[in-house]
Amino acid sequence: MTEGLRGISRPLSVAPMMDRTDRHFRFLLRLITERTLLYTEMVTTGAILHGDHEELLGFSPVERPLALQLGGESPAELAACARIAFERGYDEINLNVGCPSDRVQHGRFGACLMAEPERVAEAIRAMREAVVLPVTVKHRIGIDDRDSYDDLLDFVSRVAEAGCDRFIVHARKAILQGLSPKQNRSVPPLRYQDVHRLKGELPHLRIEINGGFSRVAEIEEQLSRVDGVMVGRAAFDDPFLLSPVDEHFFGAAGREVTPRQVLTRYVPYLREWHEKGVPLGRLARGLAGFLAGRRGARAWRRHLTEKVLRPGARVEDVEAMVERL
Repeated sequence: MTEGLRGISRPLSVAPMMDRTDRHFRFLLRLITERTLLYTEMVTTGAILHGDHEELLGFSPVERPLALQLGGESPAELAACARIAFERGYDEINLNVGCPSDRVQHGRFGACLMAEPERVAEAIRAMREAVVLPVTVKHRIGIDDRDSYDDLLDFVSRVAEAGCDRFIVHARKAILQGLSPKQNRSVPPLRYQDVHRLKGELPHLRIEINGGFSRVAEIEEQLSRVDGVMVGRAAFDDPFLLSPVDEHFFGAAGREVTPRQVLTRYVPYLREWHEKGVPLGRLARGLAGFLAGRRGARAWRRHLTEKVLRPGARVEDVEAMVERL
């Protein structure tokens, strides 16, 4: 991808997902869709400032356009990490204001920051001053009892005053005490209407919606109401959900690919990284949903579990799966 991709908004993206959207799964997705905007897993400012940058931030150029999601609450530290991300070639910096986990709350970032819009605004200003990249926010429609539409409008309006013009809104509130992160992805009801109303009342901002989308028709319907759609776990459970999107949403004719074509191209990459010491199970976990909804899906998952996602597995065990496609 070229430098010109920096700053280009996309109608479709794949959400940042812990233990899902690492560089290997992103490479796999890029064999299916060349145009969809991809996000990293959330990386904390502390990890970046004190850790191995190549391990935490390394990526293949083909993964672009690619956004780094940061977790943190210190404007100065977020700005420092934004500069590092810029130097490494990322196309966007995204601030996590949606994760409800206890660990994240203990660090005073994630969803709990929705209660501190001025602090979020300060962080956005610091990052925008540090880099020329787009700085965006991914957040919930609310938290706990701060979940009215007026609360949402106030949060977005105050952060927008700091220069943020793109918001990715997970259309559920977060319940910070009593629900696990997994439950927070399903128990609070989806309120798409709040996100649609937000776009209607703030038309000058780019508003994107996240939460519960698993079909191209659903994405298309949302794009008539908002500026973009972010797909989450549906893309991990069924990567080929994204197979038609380059043609359907980006006008790239003839881009739809088959599982066999993708796996044939992924095996050399898998072999290269396995020889570098990356466990085969980590490299192959994104293959679990390859035949989701298709004939042979059960046998595929069984072979993957019994032959590949186990100690001592070999790349040849993955190559044998090509014959199942």
